[in-house]
Amino acid sequence: MDKLDQLLSDFSSLAWGLPLLVLLIGGGLYLLVLSRFLPFRYFAHAIQVLRGKYDDPNDPGEISHFKALTTALSSTIGMGNIAGVALAISVGGPGAMFWMWISAIVGMSTKFFTSTLAIMYRGKDTNGELQGGPMYFIREGLGKNWKFLAILFSIFGMLGALPVVNVNQLKQAINDIILIPNGVEVSLTTNLIIAGVLVIFTTIVILGGLKRISDIASKMVPSMVILYFVLVLIILGVNYTEVPKYLALIFTDAFEANYIKGDAVFGGMLGALVLLGVKRGAFSNEAGIGTAPMAHGAAKTDEPVREGLVAMLGPVIDTLIVCTLTALAILVTGVWETTSDNGVSLTASAFKDAMPGMGHYLLMICVFIFSISSLFSYAYYGTKCMSFLIGAERKHYYNYLYIASIVLAATTSFDAMIDFIDGVFALMAIPTMVATVILAPRVVKELKQYFERLKTNHE
Repeated sequence: MDKLDQLLSDFSSLAWGLPLLVLLIGGGLYLLVLSRFLPFRYFAHAIQVLRGKYDDPNDPGEISHFKALTTALSSTIGMGNIAGVALAISVGGPGAMFWMWISAIVGMSTKFFTSTLAIMYRGKDTNGELQGGPMYFIREGLGKNWKFLAILFSIFGMLGALPVVNVNQLKQAINDIILIPNGVEVSLTTNLIIAGVLVIFTTIVILGGLKRISDIASKMVPSMVILYFVLVLIILGVNYTEVPKYLALIFTDAFEANYIKGDAVFGGMLGALVLLGVKRGAFSNEAGIGTAPMAHGAAKTDEPVREGLVAMLGPVIDTLIVCTLTALAILVTGVWETTSDNGVSLTASAFKDAMPGMGHYLLMICVFIFSISSLFSYAYYGTKCMSFLIGAERKHYYNYLYIASIVLAATTSFDAMIDFIDGVFALMAIPTMVATVILAPRVVKELKQYFERLKTNHE
């Protein structure tokens, strides 16, 4: 196990080198400037699209704008917000949150471009059904010579869609919050029982396909976000005097890597903190990774720009709001300095500290719903990738790999699972961002035409 942990750690470090940072952040800034910050200027319009003002039941696609966003959010709002933020703070201190914000702001333009492309260049699978996502916009937009990038994305996408972090942290939460305090000895057997229950749950839902996934996600995501919001606001209310201090600390510590732990080469250097923030930001909102365009590519619309604007809201909800609330809950309670806990266990400590007796149980409900909804969305992403590689009629084979990974994740360490997903996400980002940067001028052209049409219709 130690060898596996070390191998995955090396893999993650290698994948998340300077070239990827330049591609994700530099590429995102290029897209922002190229579009003259237009996506931000039409933020209110994005909200109107999300609310269904422009919906047309006759438009091509499978699901509504709202369901596309909630399906995408059900995979991003979850362990990235609870375990990912806790990991960032335990490794890099409060300053890591600032760099997560930066990655989210840049990520808004990336999400806009990738999801607009997912509608502009939808392709047909072997069943003749319309599909969207990086593999399709690479093939349809860049042509046959670039198909190798689409294949690479699909291979890495199948691995990146495995729910290993969600399952691992759900297991950790059940162990820390329910089993251990009630005197149950945690062992391989208890972990396997948890895995077994999750396998049954997941099998029932994923066999129902996207319609069932999006129906469940659109009901679960808003309610779980509201519950989580309320709980964190209670924590901040209890510790309201500490909030301004820690908000200021996020800014001041962003340029001083006082807390950074781990990598000796980077130790104490700003570069490590920036990298950590961007890495956790990517895990939180998946901007530039390529998963969200697969959900947005299924939206019922013939206006690519509309879907791009809806997708752009993802990092706002996910990182700028939900992650910030989690970070403040961990910081104001002081648990980040008083405990060696990591991941979901650290967030649970904050809830327990602020709401003794019931806080951690309420968090357990959120964690359970977050994890379960993420399980459903990721299964959809993985089958889409396999469908592209070996044909839609054989995509169900992915479910066997998916279910096997649930068992693996429940019996493996958190560090190993997060390193694995970090590394694979990095490899998914390369084909996604390369194709997006090349195709970006076409999106800008589409963007201008869309707003000209909108203007004409209102006159």
